[in-house]
Amino acid sequence: MNLQFKQGSIQESTADTLIVNLFADVTSPGGATGAVDNALDGAISALIANGDLTGKAGEVAVLYPRGAIAATRVLVAGMGERAGFTVEGVRQTAAAAILRAQELNAKEVATIVHGAGIAGLPVAAATQATIEGAMLAAYTYDKKEGEGIQRLTIVGYDEAKKAEIEQGIAVGTAVVAGTTLARDLVNLPPNIATPKKMAKTAKKIANAYKMELIVGGRKWAAKQKMGAFLAVAQGAGFPPKFIVMEHNSQRTDLPTIVLVGKGITFDTGGISIKSKQNMGLMKSDMGGAAAVIGAMKTVGMLDLPLRVIGIAPCTENMPDAHAYRPADVVTASSGQTIEIISTDAEGRMVLADALLYAQKYEPDVVVDLATLTGACVVALGAGMAAGLFSTSDDLRDKLQTAGQTTQERLWPLPLWDDYQKAIESDVADMKNSGGHMGGVATSAIFLKQFVNFDSWAHLDIAGMALAEKPRGYITKGGTGFGVRLLVEFLRNWSE
Repeated sequence: MNLQFKQGSIQESTADTLIVNLFADVTSPGGATGAVDNALDGAISALIANGDLTGKAGEVAVLYPRGAIAATRVLVAGMGERAGFTVEGVRQTAAAAILRAQELNAKEVATIVHGAGIAGLPVAAATQATIEGAMLAAYTYDKKEGEGIQRLTIVGYDEAKKAEIEQGIAVGTAVVAGTTLARDLVNLPPNIATPKKMAKTAKKIANAYKMELIVGGRKWAAKQKMGAFLAVAQGAGFPPKFIVMEHNSQRTDLPTIVLVGKGITFDTGGISIKSKQNMGLMKSDMGGAAAVIGAMKTVGMLDLPLRVIGIAPCTENMPDAHAYRPADVVTASSGQTIEIISTDAEGRMVLADALLYAQKYEPDVVVDLATLTGACVVALGAGMAAGLFSTSDDLRDKLQTAGQTTQERLWPLPLWDDYQKAIESDVADMKNSGGHMGGVATSAIFLKQFVNFDSWAHLDIAGMALAEKPRGYITKGGTGFGVRLLVEFLRNWSE
């Protein structure tokens, strides 16, 4: 979908479909909606008066101008109650309208910025949210050329707001690009979205935005003594790739933030094999790595004034003759030994060496994302929130604020040292699994054993990377969860 901005009146647009909006308490539309109403000789007011248009959230009324204006149709999107209206309301309004436009086979759509008028939201933020809601709702995996809406035009009447609208468009476009990339990677079949494919995607981004790139294979990882990462990769058919992307790599004067994403491109469970039921969904077990790579694309597009390092340890977890086994003892790059209880607790293994590798950058902050435990889904629910563990209250609060703004919500969970008891081993420094009870916390406490920096957060995004049903701008399949959250966090840090 092409995106453009035009200064002028929405009713003068030549797009086939126009989108305006209405709050639930409005009886006489004003602003851009009022202007369209006047051009249609009070058609919108008549719908309101007759009770056919209430402005409730999710409602979309369709009017046909029949030559009164150039557009074929006008959509009036309900925004719900004005009190407490937020940028998430903007996204949902934009999503509902664009989905209705798609149903009507619209090709060119023009929309006003939702929420920047009487709602009083900052213009740039409202513009960004309008773009996110519309373009992410219209996302379709493997869309054929010519299908769906081809062009979206943001129309702004007030010239004084032009600079803010253009800023919102720039940020919104970059965020959508990163989120769409993450969705695509998760949606790809696992025989296509291999570690090599992940590395090629990272290389394309690095070349486009002048990032430093490291793609390490088995020999490279062996030189780094990454025994935990290589243990998981032992049974992999497709060669593993340890991916490192560096934005502003030489700018050590800038704050350094490391993002780490679990990249298990397909998880059978290994020797501790999973049930056959829904195993195909395990192609999404690289959702953390997809989010990091997607976020790095957005970072590059926005050229954020930060030193940002993206790390994605990518491998399959397969039950090969060479695969690692329960009762094996492996050694991470720190020299710490790990007794394998379950080969299905593989995500924390690859993250262990990735977190250790992050230390070389002397980071101010490290955030990792992983579809790590089913226990997190049990605790918080699918599609509700990701679990948040952090060694820093300040980092926890900043991430939660970013999560509230983007609606990629996080919920704090305990990182008590008491959980270490569950991973004590008789034959190694620790076990890789503490059992089912408290599994979400014992996995986090395992990761903490490889953290030697003050400010670290672990996000368990299990239940968030894949959606079984569409809802608003969250489409079925890969959600791209984490990209918008990370970018919001980074942008607030840089500002």
